[in-house]
Amino acid sequence: MARWDPGAEQRLRKAALELYAEHGYDAVTVNQIAEHAGLTRRSYFRYFPDKREVLFAGSQRLPAAVTEAIRAVDPSVAPWPAVLQTAVAIGELLADMAEDTDVRRAVIAASPELQERERTKLASVTAALREGLEERGLPAEDAALMAQVGSAVLQNAFSRWIDAGGKRSFRSCLDVVVESLRGELDH
Repeated sequence: MARWDPGAEQRLRKAALELYAEHGYDAVTVNQIAEHAGLTRRSYFRYFPDKREVLFAGSQRLPAAVTEAIRAVDPSVAPWPAVLQTAVAIGELLADMAEDTDVRRAVIAASPELQERERTKLASVTAALREGLEERGLPAEDAALMAQVGSAVLQNAFSRWIDAGGKRSFRSCLDVVVESLRGELDH
């Protein structure tokens, strides 16, 4: 076997997801994932620091992507529309990169440890959004509130996109969430 096996990282992700879905996150070991992917334990650790991170690989780039997206919005755009434009950019990025999102979501939902990791990821998105809004001149308290709501809208829209099996655009899912929120706030 070659020292650096092409496609190894993707095979490890697929193997982990298959095993987690079949046996549950807690019942699967790194050795089992590596073996299922046709690789060694050592190969696994070249790509992922632990068995949890195989599901979250790349998420460390998300806050920077949020920062870049909000900075790309025209400075004359009001805060809430800027948040929505950022949510569209991030949601479409995630939708383009996403694979087996329904299975991944189910695996995370079944594990408190993975739920905590998912909350950490979402908190970093919210923090990046808040910082971006503050850079745009929004007072800290308002930026924090707007970032929390924006993060919830993004998360809900992505969940709806997963529910639709990728047959709807992320943008259309976001529009539904925003309209629902507006309707509830107007009551």
